Amino acid sequence: MARIPFNADWSVKPKVSSFSDLIGGDSSARTVMLPHDAMVSLPRSATAGEGPSTGYFPGGAVEYSKALHVPEQWRRRRVSLEFEAVYRDAMVFVNGSFAGQRRNGYTTFRVPLDAFLRYGESNTIRVEARAHQDSRWYSGLGIHRDTHLHVTDLVHIAADGLRIHTPEADDEVAVVEFEATIRNEDLTTRTVTARVELRDDTGVTVAAAQVPVTVRPTTSTMSVTRLYVSSPRRWGPDDPYLYQATVRLLDGDSEIDAATEQIGIRTLQMDPVRGLRINGKTVKLRGACIHHDNGVLGAAAITRAEERRIEILKAAGFNAIRSSHNPAGRALLDACDRLGMLVLDEAFDMWFEPMKVFDYSLDFPEWWERDIEAMVAKCFNHPSVVMYSIGNEVPEAGSGLGGAWGRTLAAKVRQLDSTRFVTNAISSFWAVSAEILDDFKQELSALHARGVNDVMSAMTEIFDRITTSELVTERTAESHAAVDVAGLNYAHQRYISDAQLFPNRVMLGTESNPREVAAIWPLVEALPYVIGDFSWTGWDYLGEAGLGRTDYTTDPSVQGGGDPAYPWLLAWCGDIDITGHRRPASYFRETVYGLRHEPYIAVFRPQRHGQRRLESQWAWSDAVAGWSWTVAPGSPVEVEVYSDADEVELLLNGVPVGRSPAGREHGFRARFDTLYQPGELVAVAYRGGTEQARTSLRTAGPARLAVEPDRSRLSADHRDLAHVAIELRDGDGNLVHDDDRQVTVDVSGAGVLQGLGAARPATEERFDANHCTTFDGRALAIIRPSGAGPIEVKVTSARLEPVTVHLDASLPSANRARVGG
Repeated sequence: MARIPFNADWSVKPKVSSFSDLIGGDSSARTVMLPHDAMVSLPRSATAGEGPSTGYFPGGAVEYSKALHVPEQWRRRRVSLEFEAVYRDAMVFVNGSFAGQRRNGYTTFRVPLDAFLRYGESNTIRVEARAHQDSRWYSGLGIHRDTHLHVTDLVHIAADGLRIHTPEADDEVAVVEFEATIRNEDLTTRTVTARVELRDDTGVTVAAAQVPVTVRPTTSTMSVTRLYVSSPRRWGPDDPYLYQATVRLLDGDSEIDAATEQIGIRTLQMDPVRGLRINGKTVKLRGACIHHDNGVLGAAAITRAEERRIEILKAAGFNAIRSSHNPAGRALLDACDRLGMLVLDEAFDMWFEPMKVFDYSLDFPEWWERDIEAMVAKCFNHPSVVMYSIGNEVPEAGSGLGGAWGRTLAAKVRQLDSTRFVTNAISSFWAVSAEILDDFKQELSALHARGVNDVMSAMTEIFDRITTSELVTERTAESHAAVDVAGLNYAHQRYISDAQLFPNRVMLGTESNPREVAAIWPLVEALPYVIGDFSWTGWDYLGEAGLGRTDYTTDPSVQGGGDPAYPWLLAWCGDIDITGHRRPASYFRETVYGLRHEPYIAVFRPQRHGQRRLESQWAWSDAVAGWSWTVAPGSPVEVEVYSDADEVELLLNGVPVGRSPAGREHGFRARFDTLYQPGELVAVAYRGGTEQARTSLRTAGPARLAVEPDRSRLSADHRDLAHVAIELRDGDGNLVHDDDRQVTVDVSGAGVLQGLGAARPATEERFDANHCTTFDGRALAIIRPSGAGPIEVKVTSARLEPVTVHLDASLPSANRARVGG
């Protein structure tokens, strides 16, 4: 099979009707490289789109087009086009004729082209996409994942026709089963040889076989071959070892088709006594919920950006991701396979009940089965995928008929893949919302009428009461019973009671409040039937703007809540911000997980001292790991230190500020009040009276530009990127975090500036400009190779010395492996 990258030389323009186009519509087409997000370059405004849901981005409709020369010899071939995802309502035309459609914006689909092609000529592929009031978060718009052209012999391995799994594996031997679906579109019976090979990561063949396969005309057959691997190296989160599996079809001595997959040998088991086991070893899921966007790139799923996200999440202590709330892309799964990140792949954010007026609920009745099939086909050969989710917070989960639908969806998944587990991420509140919503609204109105100071805290108490109610127990029982793992969103309060009521139930915190990790994680560790917890969220994202914000007021009557005003852009609830920088919450979580023993200092912004903090349910402390404040010496400041030690001592310029207990018994936090003085702030952690570790923050001197690419040698491949960190630091490397500057980035040579921005949650700056303002002293530029050769990146800022870094785009084998796919 010729699988040809099909990402280059597309053009995109706003979609207009044929009549408007005829009389002079917008013809401002521009050339783009896929993956591409057309929404991120649209103008934001206070009235655009769905307001804070989409980050104040508007919706729209766009049209992509690309020329394809089709040689005469393809008349005896089969030609199809594969789209890994198009957001949304994709319509595909070939030479002006309708050729295919996909409603879902996150699933892979293929369009056969043969009936529309003109051989020996140039052909035109046109793709339309739309986004309008159909998402609760920033969706992006357009062909946001990779595209491939497939050219095959009349006898070929069918699309998604190679499935590989390991029904048995131990230290001595592994059984690797190949299922190859072979399609014959010829008019005569054909007999071919299927050669099956498994190679290790050095290219050495560890097992092989070949079998004859006869296929009648216009039919398909499945060839099943078992290989046996001695002393297999098994895939797991700590050792993500991959083998290369290949099936070649031979007609005599000629190879007519081939398919290759990277696979991992591993086994999965699960029960409420030993939890989730991978290769016989119990694994607790330290999970991060993530949305699909890539920050300053918008929704474009460029391979290196997906890989970098997983690298950073893994380094921060996560060992699992949940693709909230849509199927993950192939590039992300490839990265998870290579890096040892476990995956919970999620199918839907809604079934029949809409979240937005024009969302996928309108398509679910007709398309759900095909979309489940596409998700499972994409995931089957990925060892990182251990579980599927059939929904997120669908209201139907609280009814008997909804439970029946859950069984239908779960049965479909199991029919397609019996090797993995199925869950449904259920919200206790939304499952019973139809019955309690009126009473809930009345309680909230009463709180506001009484002027309760902390409405958010009172709301949390109400939610907890609903979550643990007998009504929820009764209404969700059937939906939880329909799946292998009871997915509980924001319901850790049910872990112990549900185990008593349902002793055979395995539970998973499919979504949790990041503020409660210190209470949740000890439960996960202690209860074998709770297999993990997924925090909302591991990585910050566009849209659902202000979900994790902190507001400030000096007015005691202000109660907080409500939607944030424009120009709020980010949810601001991720452990890691959109540039890949770890926020204080990330270090706190790492401490709670038992993976970090060095204290971490977080300083509340002294300019806000004395003001009342109105923190949302998903907010983390509005604090910075820095000691370079533009406030007068002697200004009051609050400091918190995260530590698993018994106690923490804080020193300022060598003078003790105080000692405070920390560790699990005190929520892993020590709090201090002091007066700001430039110099050095030191936290010393003690266990049993003995120093365990220390860390410090130092006041920065005059700012300089510090520019550091994540790597300087790139592949001359559109799937590769350089992420260039731009920071304000003094000569000793101390961060200047409270004196933000505008920076300008100019790129020359064999690369382009793909995106530029900072993690400021409320901003009017664009990601497609060549300048931005740092946030807390940081910004990020993303460079994409446009060919082979040197790339020069020059960063400037007023009154600072410019910095130039040099990159090189070439084709070294190491980078080819890194960005392959």
